[in-house]
Amino acid sequence: MQIIPVIDLLDGVVVHAKKGERQHYQAIQSLLTHSSKPLDIVAALLEYFPFRQIYIADLNAIQKIHHAPNNFACIENISKQFPELELWIDAGINSAAERSQWEKINAKLILGSENFSDLSHFLAVQVIDSAFILSLDYMPTGYQGPKELLESTKYWPADVILMSLTHVGANQGVNVGLLQQFTPYADKFNLYAAGGVSDIHDLKLLESIGVQGALIATALHYKQIAPQELELFNK
Repeated sequence: MQIIPVIDLLDGVVVHAKKGERQHYQAIQSLLTHSSKPLDIVAALLEYFPFRQIYIADLNAIQKIHHAPNNFACIENISKQFPELELWIDAGINSAAERSQWEKINAKLILGSENFSDLSHFLAVQVIDSAFILSLDYMPTGYQGPKELLESTKYWPADVILMSLTHVGANQGVNVGLLQQFTPYADKFNLYAAGGVSDIHDLKLLESIGVQGALIATALHYKQIAPQELELFNK
């Protein structure tokens, strides 16, 4: 199982994402480091455990905050300072122009369902011959995105994130009901759980139902999963 740390960036600072309530996000308070600067957070995570991937959410870009620039330069700097890391980037991409900009960074780009009004919009941005990761986004109000992405897997890439924003940062366990809806597809797709992992028991649960990876922030910053426990899933 892949364990992938999550970094949420807002105005160049790493913030603590909680339950999808983006308007309330504050600078991260971590036991790994006193800093909330992106480079310091990445260094602290890698000191805690030799992760191979890191997921970065650019909240400025996702929320289309026009009075503030996106975090492209910051993320590009992370890529240069930590070239051994595979970056997964969610920048709220919803146009070919945005996709083109972020393709300048050596990373895997995420297309989040919440950013698309309908299937034609999604297909206009998706590039069939390029690798990307699909995030099926479940907001506090439910699934957000083209319904066809739920009705058929024909539009799915190899890697699919099941994002439960109400569980993000809540530290109350994973959304088992949601995940079990998709585990029948685990033999054909790499499914990644996002939201709610609080300890090793959650990781064991995910593994038992066929989930191939987990995106984690809170449990790492609070040291609720020890390095030796992470090593058990380092496959």
